[in-house]
Amino acid sequence: MEPTTFILFGATGDLAKRKIYPALYNLFIDGKLPQAFSLVGLGRREWTDETFQANVEHSLHQFSRRNAKDAGLVNRFLSAFRYSVLDIGHKDDYRKLSELIKQREDELQMPPNRLYYLSVGPEYFETIAANIQDSELGSANGSKRLVIEKPFGYDLQSARNLNEKLSKAFAEDEIYRIDHYLGKPIVQKLESLQQANPVIQAIWTNKYIANVQITANESVGVEERAGYYDHVGALRDMFQNHMLQLLMMTAIHVPHGSTSEQVRFKKKKVMEAVELLQREDVSAHIIRGQYKEGSIQGKPVIGYTSEPGISPTSMNDTFIAAKLMIDNSYWRGVPFYIRTGKRMKQKSTRIVVEFREPLEQNLSTNGERIEPNLLVIEISPNESMTLQLNTKNPGHNVAFKPIHLDLHSKQENSPEAYENLIHDALQGDGTFFAHWDEVELSWQWVQPILDAFAENSVPLHPYAAGTYGPAASDELLAKDGYHWWFDEQPTQNNEIKEGVQYAYSTNN
Repeated sequence: MEPTTFILFGATGDLAKRKIYPALYNLFIDGKLPQAFSLVGLGRREWTDETFQANVEHSLHQFSRRNAKDAGLVNRFLSAFRYSVLDIGHKDDYRKLSELIKQREDELQMPPNRLYYLSVGPEYFETIAANIQDSELGSANGSKRLVIEKPFGYDLQSARNLNEKLSKAFAEDEIYRIDHYLGKPIVQKLESLQQANPVIQAIWTNKYIANVQITANESVGVEERAGYYDHVGALRDMFQNHMLQLLMMTAIHVPHGSTSEQVRFKKKKVMEAVELLQREDVSAHIIRGQYKEGSIQGKPVIGYTSEPGISPTSMNDTFIAAKLMIDNSYWRGVPFYIRTGKRMKQKSTRIVVEFREPLEQNLSTNGERIEPNLLVIEISPNESMTLQLNTKNPGHNVAFKPIHLDLHSKQENSPEAYENLIHDALQGDGTFFAHWDEVELSWQWVQPILDAFAENSVPLHPYAAGTYGPAASDELLAKDGYHWWFDEQPTQNNEIKEGVQYAYSTNN
């Protein structure tokens, strides 16, 4: 890995404290940082290097998945950290930053390879990129990379405007758009699921799959994000980015040994094939909801419009369910159902692939309907991948029972999403980042829904906190003869029912 200077905008912020510093520390422990590594933190607070390092160390004790009790190890890690006061709009501050970076590069005999991580609000992206380009920071002879957090725009036009401005300072292959769902270990395994399992690869088509369900439920409400969330809602906050990325990762067909560019191309082709909705058809394919008062784990909670900072008349969506169709040879005719919401009964993120059953096998010999075979990919809070198959119960001529094939067992203390993504960015590997063409295509699909919401032509269904969303969400699937799977906690791997258990390692 090439020597790199990591320039962190927003170094005093919450994301840096909770995610970035712990991720870097665990990469350091695992020997996954460049041997020559320098980090310059930037913020408006008047901190010294020592104050900055002390705050980074405090974040490790609070949030690192590994303890930071080895003082010698922690001090070696912190020795790479420096701090510089920077006001995002002041050009002089960028010149001072450039001098500090050059000084550190000279001290460590490092080439000018620089990674700019923008852990700040998206309203600052354009200004920072322009100032990097205008100052000597953007003219160094080494590599330069820009890492940015979502949201990538507020709608289709604003996303295009932002991309145009960023492109003046950075080429597309230098821009790394973080979607932390793509950093989750089991999501990254989706790419290799078919490659490493010829049986799965053979049945990963509309010939064998009836429908696919992607769910991301949160039990929390808006909490301290009220000011932000009431302007974006579930559609912008979760659906346009995380949920559509999971759709692409589930639906791609990639050959063994695919490069980053090949994965990117395949994801783009999937999103291009998703059938666009006309504004007048939105209400038939989209269910939007807003939580009202209810209870979570036996404790009463207030409704959305009673939350601090939320208008009593707000029509903002806190729940979205959608039916999408992919018009290509692999998935034509297979509905993809996606839902995400706040104040749901339990926190869970999962993908369920429901397989088709031959018509003559739909009923057992005693007339009872046989449950379909399922591939269940649990992303959080528990990580697992299970193939549930139905087989005759030995000794019972007419009874069927499910057997569970364990395709993935979570490793203890496995890397967190930000560790994987920061490591990839340092290596220049863009496989698990959102590229512009995917972002634009996602906004193109979402834009007619935003327009319909603005016209209030899609009903806003209330749902009680602590449930699985509005009844209209169930009806969306019922019209096609399906239902949401696992609206109660599914059987965990350590509680697998009697039957064959087959362990398959998906680790690289």
